[in-house]
Amino acid sequence: MPNDVYLDSETQQVLMITGPNMSGKSALLRQTALICLMAQMGSYVPARSADIGLVDKVFTRVGASDNISSGESTFMVEMNETASIMNNISDRSLILLDEIGRGTSTYDGISIAWAIAEYLHNNGFARPKTLFATHYHELNELAEQFDRIKNFNVAVRESGQKVIFLRKLSPGGSQHSFGIHVAKMAGMPRSIVERANHILAQLEQQHISKEDNGVAQVQRPDTKSIQSPLQLSIFETVDPLAGKLKEALRDLDLNTMTPIECMLKLNELRRMMEE
Repeated sequence: MPNDVYLDSETQQVLMITGPNMSGKSALLRQTALICLMAQMGSYVPARSADIGLVDKVFTRVGASDNISSGESTFMVEMNETASIMNNISDRSLILLDEIGRGTSTYDGISIAWAIAEYLHNNGFARPKTLFATHYHELNELAEQFDRIKNFNVAVRESGQKVIFLRKLSPGGSQHSFGIHVAKMAGMPRSIVERANHILAQLEQQHISKEDNGVAQVQRPDTKSIQSPLQLSIFETVDPLAGKLKEALRDLDLNTMTPIECMLKLNELRRMMEE
């Protein structure tokens, strides 16, 4: 899927890219870096047209892995690589950051990602061109505060219960990750997917209820108030008919009944309910 990418040092230095899992954010970052490398080695590039300035360094922080031999966790590896990038940026650098801060708690991760984006914009000695892919939708607010940070999203289309990935980069931020939908696509047991949707609905309701004068406040989700799914018994009622049905079902010996006898008994129970 062809996508236009525009970066410069004066008006659009940092692209904050949001969008669902599996929508193509990481692929967009990788293809941009590869096209820059191909162009600078004199190769043709897969584009209708390309105007690419000189790039002295291509920095990437993509993927997640630990370093067992050195005793470094996934998050420590992520921070080491990101620190190396921040300490070596230049005006002609191209930086690709994918899910910075995901290796730690949500609020620590958002804070680190926010501070890094601010630093890339405000450091005073370099304006490196940056593609910043993230699931932290709170970072969309940076575009309102900083002139050279722009929001983009990888578009999707919802059709009933399905999500169609369009793979198209579009202006504006996204507020949905569709992570539960991706878990369902991966073959997660249905009960887990349904429970995850139930929990998500409660957490989103908490967030909405904590809005103050229309401005959402950053709040830690109150997981203690998440309720277990209610499963009511069909016999938890004072209806005498339910009691009769319960007794009739309890008296059945399904192991000795023939299919015809089962159908006749089912018909009898249905007549009992209709009467």
